This record gives sequence, structure tokens and C-alpha cells, in this order.
Amino acid sequence: MSESILKVENLSKYFGGLAAVSNCSLKIKKGSITGIIGPNGSGKTTLFNLIAGNLKSSQGSVIFDNENITDMPSYELFSKGLLRTFQIAHEFSNLSVLENLMMVPPDQSGENLLNALLKPGRVKQEEEVNRSKAYEVIEFLNLNHLSNERAGNLSGGQKKLLELGRTMMVDAKLVLLDEVGAGVNRSLLKDLGAAIIKLNKEKNYTFCMIEHDMDFISRMCDPVIVMAEGSVLFEGKSEEVKKNDKVIESYLGNSKISNGN
Repeated sequence: MSESILKVENLSKYFGGLAAVSNCSLKIKKGSITGIIGPNGSGKTTLFNLIAGNLKSSQGSVIFDNENITDMPSYELFSKGLLRTFQIAHEFSNLSVLENLMMVPPDQSGENLLNALLKPGRVKQEEEVNRSKAYEVIEFLNLNHLSNERAGNLSGGQKKLLELGRTMMVDAKLVLLDEVGAGVNRSLLKDLGAAIIKLNKEKNYTFCMIEHDMDFISRMCDPVIVMAEGSVLFEGKSEEVKKNDKVIESYLGNSKISNGN
């Protein structure tokens, strides 16, 4: 059995008297593409926010790469290789695709005014390394024709590809994808899926994705984790998920699972 890169143990988050995540436990295997599905309000995005340091937990723990990262802020997790994307892409709209990618690596010398004034050679060298890396990412994602396009002009699917590219500018160990297919047309969704699989196979990325499109989940993910009422209801292969009585009941009908609604 593959080693777990992430362990969530009895995690809960309360908003007033309401439990958005309730005593939730799960594991993400290193090298996997794991899917998380569930009805609206089942706690999926809150769980991601807890793991990624965007929310503080009420109880429980999160272990990443054998380190307790519970309630650690997102910028520290970023440096450890735990990254997330959002349902609505977060790009620098006035910068080009290339510039968006070059902004990602942390602790760049050029961010310090004294370095820019006193160590221009060092700053220029770092910029060239980042530029070269960014062009590699652009080539990998087949975005060459958009490298100088302002990110704000991209389509929803292209922005999702750019977000994926930003995770490639650092040494990502685990990427949390929040509804990567939302607002993306079928053609670009196919490109996104291919890029995720390629990153998984060729660069050993581990992915965990929230998604409503069950067809996309079925093609991409093994295993699939089903959440309901803030905790894990079922885990298995996509075909097992579709046939499980508890899951069907949770979704109020098999058609909703099959069609990804």
C-alpha cells in the first residue's frame, strides 16, 4: 500500500453551533489522484480550507508529509509543497501569463529594494532562472500562444490552466484542486485533465480534487471519497461509489450521481 502524504484525523470546524466539518478522517496516498465528491453543504470546501491553512480548526489534526501542520498558515504550507487552487481562479489580471508564473517563486532577491540597487546581477540571474522555468511550464501546458497575453483576458479554462502552471513553479508535493472543471468548456477540460495526469505520471504530483462532474471524476480519480454532513460517508472506486446505497441516498437519486449534478 502506498504511503500516505496527507492524514486528516478527527477534524472538525464549527461556525457557531453548526458543524461544517464533523469528526472527519481520511488519507491521501502519495502519487494518487484522489477525488472528493458530495452534495452541496457536505463540507468539501471547508475541509480544503482547513487543510490549506485558510481556516483554523475547532478540533482534530492534519498531518502532511509526516509533519503536523494543523492550523499552519497557507504561506508556510506553500513553502512545504502543499498548494491549492480555487473554484474561481486567482490571477494577476494585468500581468501576462509569463509574468504571472514568474511571480510565484518565493523569496526572490528583486523583492528587496536594497538587493535591486546593490546586487542587480544576482537579481537578473534569478529572473532569468524564473523566466526559463516559466517558459518550460508554458510549453508543458501548451500555452505558448498565450505567453504574452494579459491573464485577465483568458477564458475560464485558460485561467485554470494558468493556476495549474503556478503550482509547477515550485516543488509541489500535494495540490488541492477546488472544482477545477467549474466554468470550463469540454475541450479545455480535456486539456486540463491531460495536464493533471501528465503531472501525476511524469512529475510525481499528488492531487486531491473536489469536483461535481462525476464523468470527469471517474476518468481521473482513484479513489473517490464521498462526504456527507461534514464527514466521510464512503470511499472506493468510482464504479463502487455509483452503486453504493448510502451514496445514492445522500444524493437523493442515482441520476444525480451519474450525471454529476
